[in-house]
Amino acid sequence: MENEVVLKVWVGEEEISLEVPIGSNLREVLVAGGLSPYTRWTRRLNCGGRGLCATCGVWIEENEPAPNHWHDRLAKRYGYSRLSCQIRVESAMTIRLDTEKQIWGKPRR
Repeated sequence: MENEVVLKVWVGEEEISLEVPIGSNLREVLVAGGLSPYTRWTRRLNCGGRGLCATCGVWIEENEPAPNHWHDRLAKRYGYSRLSCQIRVESAMTIRLDTEKQIWGKPRR
């Protein structure tokens, strides 16, 4: 559809494609699609998408939007993952879920 874009999500070596409405919240789209950005410890213990706990971080591989949240500005500057709860899907994107994080992710090296 014209009002949807393709979101490619890498989970380990598997690529999953989702068609999502433009303007969707990335965290909400992932959770609804069964692709949680959380770890098993933070799946139930998180801030519910308010940008407070920093546990829903994902790596943006393609078409990274400009950060608009203080955490995401720092994450981009220091090489950490971006908060999926603070990202609106405005165009086709490719992201990678951090399958190795315990609670928060580590910086990319």
